[in-house]
Amino acid sequence: MLTETISPDLFRAALSRWASGVTVVTTTDADGRSHGFTASAFSSVSLDPALVLVCLDNRANCFDAFDQSEGFVIHLLAQGQEGLAGKFASKGADKFAGTDVRLSERGLPLLPGALARLECRTERRIPGGDHLILIGEVHHADQGDGEPLVYYQRGFHELIPAGASLA
Repeated sequence: MLTETISPDLFRAALSRWASGVTVVTTTDADGRSHGFTASAFSSVSLDPALVLVCLDNRANCFDAFDQSEGFVIHLLAQGQEGLAGKFASKGADKFAGTDVRLSERGLPLLPGALARLECRTERRIPGGDHLILIGEVHHADQGDGEPLVYYQRGFHELIPAGASLA
């Protein structure tokens, strides 16, 4: 039986070897204020019903808003949206300032330029160590054009299409 634990630094370093897409997740609180965060911990869960999950740090300023919200939107970011990812990963400042935000029919904040947006009803919240796992049932999706924003070894990268010349 394994009883050893791994140090957070070693765990973080090992996970930095996993390339992932980048998302910004948004919601509104009971007072109608918009909240959001950047997440690379995102995954599809089920096709039928359409379920996805995203993980939120328990210490995030927006934790209460997501812990109490009935829904959220996951924005799959495109190349060129590094600034948006950085803005929503920061603490403190108004993350929506200077961003062309509109509200969905359900009153959730929609950010422009994403490769795809998944509008979800909060299905379940599961405590997961120092994070909250949000499972959402997707009720609406739309798609944009472009290539995905990729996060690898603590930095943003571009995909090189198969067969592309590196010259």
